[in-house]
Amino acid sequence: MNLSIDVTNNDGVSNVVLTGEVDAFTAPKLKDTLLPLTKEKGQVVEVDFQDVNYMDSTGLGVFISALKSTKEHESEMRLVHMQDRVYRLFKITGLTEIINIESTVQGGM
Repeated sequence: MNLSIDVTNNDGVSNVVLTGEVDAFTAPKLKDTLLPLTKEKGQVVEVDFQDVNYMDSTGLGVFISALKSTKEHESEMRLVHMQDRVYRLFKITGLTEIINIESTVQGGM
C-alpha cells in the first residue's frame, strides 16, 4: 500500500493528513514532506494519523528526526487521531514520553 500525504497551512499551523502505511518504502516521502515544515520558528505541525493503519520502525525514525528538528528550530509537532495499533508502537518504544500525542481512536485493524 502507498502513503498519501495532504498538507494544508493555516495561520502558523501545518496540518498533515496521512492515509495508508508508513514503512521503509513510504518513509522517505514522509520525511521529505515533514522535515521542512518543522524548520520554521513558531510553526505548529499537526500530523493526523486517523487513516494510518500500519507503521514500522522506519516511520518511527521519521518522527524522531522531526522531533529533533522542532527542538532545533523552536517549532512544535503534535500527532493526533492515532489508531491503537500505531500508538502501541510509540508506547513500547517510550516515544509517548517525548512526542506530543494528543488523541487516539479506538479500534484499528
